[in-house]
Amino acid sequence: MKIALIQKRYYNSKESTIRETIKDIEEASKNGVELIVLQELHQNEYFCQSEDVKFFDYASSWEEDIKFWSRVAKESRVVLVTSLFERRTAGLYHNTAVVFDKDGSIAGKYRKMHIPDDPAFYEKFYFTPGDLGFEPIDTSIGRLGVLICWDQWYPEASRIMTLKGAELLIYPTAIGWFDSDSQEEKDRQLDAWITIQRSHSIANGIPVLSCNRVGFEEDSSGVMEGIRFWGNSFVVDPQGAILAKAGEEESILYADIDMQRTKEVRDIWPFLRDRRIEAYSDLLRRYCD
Repeated sequence: MKIALIQKRYYNSKESTIRETIKDIEEASKNGVELIVLQELHQNEYFCQSEDVKFFDYASSWEEDIKFWSRVAKESRVVLVTSLFERRTAGLYHNTAVVFDKDGSIAGKYRKMHIPDDPAFYEKFYFTPGDLGFEPIDTSIGRLGVLICWDQWYPEASRIMTLKGAELLIYPTAIGWFDSDSQEEKDRQLDAWITIQRSHSIANGIPVLSCNRVGFEEDSSGVMEGIRFWGNSFVVDPQGAILAKAGEEESILYADIDMQRTKEVRDIWPFLRDRRIEAYSDLLRRYCD
């Protein structure tokens, strides 16, 4: 299966950013891809750098956004993984991935479960933790285990998706560093980010697709300088081998995934077989004092 990850910068407005994204979707579609993954909150800037109620207005177009991306998926004849700001009611919002099938129908959605609250990543102010659980989404090309950004640091999330039959793990992402960080610290952060996701692939015997945004975005509050999103979107096979990897610039990252490879890997590394499920009850505790 041919897939594409589209890593983009923010073009200073929703309209301009969407217009540039559509160009890449159309190009990828012409190149025969069946699955396209967009980055986290791909319609707007990463507004979570500060806490400001004005940004809740971004979610007011939720219904219109659904109709729009449904049409894009149908016209491009691809399975499309989007990342949108969902408004359920006033004061209740989610960071939500909506997956559209090739006919434009909604295959399913996932609400981000793990919500960070760190300097310049104040997502708890905006997003209620997801309540749909870790449920794979069935599409015409297979069963997708869609998670979002901060979820990528948690092995429990990838394991549950795998146990429920996900054939791919997909992470729309918005992560970067501060320009004031040392080069050594930047290298450590990037290496950790790639390593943890490759480990999900290896431990579960499943391909992983991680799509990150790029470009420098100022902190609109002026408290901090801003975030430089590091891109480096990548695709790995069920043994964690890198099939494709982008740099720090805008790009369409293509990869070919052998959907039969998972069986071959799991047959020689049967990690699921040897799990001692009767001994894992401590995982349900916050900490084992």
